[in-house]
Amino acid sequence: MLKIAVPNKGSLSETAVQMLAESGYQTRRDTRELHLVDERNGVEFFYLRPRDIATYVGSGALDIGITGRDLLLDSESPAKEIASLQFGESTFRFAGPDGGFAGVSELEGRRVATSYPGLVKAFLAQHSVSATLVRLDGAVESAVRLGVADAVADVVSTGSTLKKAGLTIFGPVILESSAVVISSGIDKPGADTLLRRLQGVLVARQYVLMDYDVPLAKLDAAAAITPGLESPTISPLRDPEWVAVRSMVPLADTNQVMDALYDVGARAILVSPIHAARI
Repeated sequence: MLKIAVPNKGSLSETAVQMLAESGYQTRRDTRELHLVDERNGVEFFYLRPRDIATYVGSGALDIGITGRDLLLDSESPAKEIASLQFGESTFRFAGPDGGFAGVSELEGRRVATSYPGLVKAFLAQHSVSATLVRLDGAVESAVRLGVADAVADVVSTGSTLKKAGLTIFGPVILESSAVVISSGIDKPGADTLLRRLQGVLVARQYVLMDYDVPLAKLDAAAAITPGLESPTISPLRDPEWVAVRSMVPLADTNQVMDALYDVGARAILVSPIHAARI
């Protein structure tokens, strides 16, 4: 059986479990459940702390895992990222007292507080900077005010939390992170199926099916608006001067595409959600 690690709690857990359910896998009913066997799909799920998943997968104890790119790199595990799941996005930056730092080189010999010492250590090494890392489990923005560190390295969204702590972002982005699928590197039956199913969920969330009728004379103009992934599907209608068209369209562009189709003469424009896909 394919052994898969899934976050048991935290910001990654709910969406990861939902994606697996939409991919046709059995999911746990009780959040206290830590192990689940899905006989029908030939997989075992292990619900683990997100920070531990890369370690288990990297050791070979588990075959596949869903975790954050930040947690993978921080763990220094030999596990490899094999796909992005496009959720759980976060950005890591340095921050220090207002006017205190102009660039990452000024961290030389200073103290940097972070919850991701492995990640920050590797980044500083790439920039030939040697600093003392102070590991904290959370609320690192308080470290400078309390005298524990000279600067911090942390997740930044709007930057408001850092600003309230009297800190200013400086230097380059340390990492753009998101939820990823990681592998032990051992080719196991079922792994490719899992990736195809997860990719199908992503496609289904990002696209809709659009159907419309259009005069044959306007088909080329309409098809240019809805090219689809390879090519739109064209079907004849009883009226030989008209055809029916079906195409996949990015969800975010739905209304703009409908407007453009109407302007070139398309009518009966209908939009349907996609529940599952294989691309």
